[in-house]
Amino acid sequence: MTTQDVGPIDYLAVEFPGARLRGKGLAALLDLVERGIIRILDLRVATVTESGDVMGVALTDLDDDGELDLAVFEGARSGLLDDDDLAESARLVAPGNAVGLIVYENTWAGPFVTAMREAGAEMVASGRIPADDVVAALETLEASEAPA
Repeated sequence: MTTQDVGPIDYLAVEFPGARLRGKGLAALLDLVERGIIRILDLRVATVTESGDVMGVALTDLDDDGELDLAVFEGARSGLLDDDDLAESARLVAPGNAVGLIVYENTWAGPFVTAMREAGAEMVASGRIPADDVVAALETLEASEAPA
């Protein structure tokens, strides 16, 4: 047992068309961090050139609007994510786009894990159900419950 239990660690790879950051995604990420729901362990961004070359991007003004976008996460490096991981994620996106790779802890689960261990329980497995599978299951359930 560790002196500090941590929540499950997950990652996300996000494609940014045209290598531009738009919308409310950054605000949502900052909100999750500020409320203590997640903790960013690694955050890296790379662009994929038209020829397919991968270039790391500094976490600064990604959308050229004059405001620092991800500077709050600059230096977020845990050692869980390396250049090979970033290059592998970059292969998932189209040339001319960017990829953001985030490794994060689900901090909300830490106190639960600690309480369970203090009660003599042990976490023996965890997993992730793909979002598309959840949506399909919910749609099937909803269709089966609809009046004929």
